Amino acid sequence: MAAARAQTRHWLMKTEPDAFSIADLKRKQTSPWDGVRNHVARNNMDAMQLGDLVLFYHSSCAPPGVVGVARVCKTAYPDPTAFDPKSTYFDAKSEPDKPRWRMVDVAFVAELPTMVTLEQLKADPALGDMVVVRASRLSVQPVTAEQFEHVVRRGGLVDVPALPSDHD
Repeated sequence: MAAARAQTRHWLMKTEPDAFSIADLKRKQTSPWDGVRNHVARNNMDAMQLGDLVLFYHSSCAPPGVVGVARVCKTAYPDPTAFDPKSTYFDAKSEPDKPRWRMVDVAFVAELPTMVTLEQLKADPALGDMVVVRASRLSVQPVTAEQFEHVVRRGGLVDVPALPSDHD
């Protein structure tokens, strides 16, 4: 798996399942990842490239953990919710000609047969350096290829399904 995608970067993205779950992404197939209002998380999204793989993480639930895999299908662009006064993500300091916040689009790849809980991530010596273990509040964070593969396999997915060559 790693040899076929040597240039692919890996990420973990958190969402609250009552707001947007892996089942929602599976149903929609693609979705914008809007509403991120943390500069580090925004910068991580700016670094994402087409085809990068994402561990889809359910947070603020019992138990939190990795539940699926997505891929980046559109690179960073201005988040229009920042300009909408009716949006909970409105930011008066963000303007269309000088946007402060961006988002990416992600596409559903797979649901893990078994959730890998935060407790399991923390207990696994191979994952001790994962950002989610050390700085669990960051909503968009980098993951190494080794960590990604380890988590996916631990969740019962033997291999990530082939990605389309055109990346949308």
